[in-house]
Amino acid sequence: MNYLAHLYLSGDSDDIKLGNFIGDYVKGNKYQNYREMVAFGIRMHRSIDSFTDQHPDVKAFNKLLHPGFGRYSGIVSDIFFDHFLAANFHEYSVYSLRKFSKDAHRVFLSNFLLLPFRVQQFLPFLIHHKRLESYARRNTMFHVLEIMSSRTSLPSNSRWASEMLDQEYHQFESLFRSFFAEMVGFVESEFVVSISKPPTQLVLL
Repeated sequence: MNYLAHLYLSGDSDDIKLGNFIGDYVKGNKYQNYREMVAFGIRMHRSIDSFTDQHPDVKAFNKLLHPGFGRYSGIVSDIFFDHFLAANFHEYSVYSLRKFSKDAHRVFLSNFLLLPFRVQQFLPFLIHHKRLESYARRNTMFHVLEIMSSRTSLPSNSRWASEMLDQEYHQFESLFRSFFAEMVGFVESEFVVSISKPPTQLVLL
């Protein structure tokens, strides 16, 4: 899962959001260096990633991407997941995507000194470019893939990803919806986190 999904699955707790946001950058038992609920969020992040990696819908999602990205398909899936969540955020949250993103920025900035150094480095870029909101736009995903391919071992294949998404958009979205519904249930039952979901189509705050 990518940033937006991890934040959404954290519920309304600032500390859990913070822990979930930095989870990839805190290795081993170093989570013990953080206050209780931030550490809880870090451990929750790891469980979310484990649940994701083992889910059959995610494996099917990755299989569609495998011809273009091979063993890096899961990285691309994470970015696609954030797109589907952002594009349909009104179906998953009582908050607008903009309000949710601004609140997340507040959490990050008010706890800036707690962030791992690598997170401190990219946070200004994330906030300035409204990265959490921008995932609702499809072109943002491909821009992110291009940046990642220039800095990591991710294959430079964003054009293929764009064509594949056009071709299989409904299948990708169907797999995401099926998987994410189970993910929300897993998080709420396993971690007793309450996510502010709209029971029906509600007016956004």
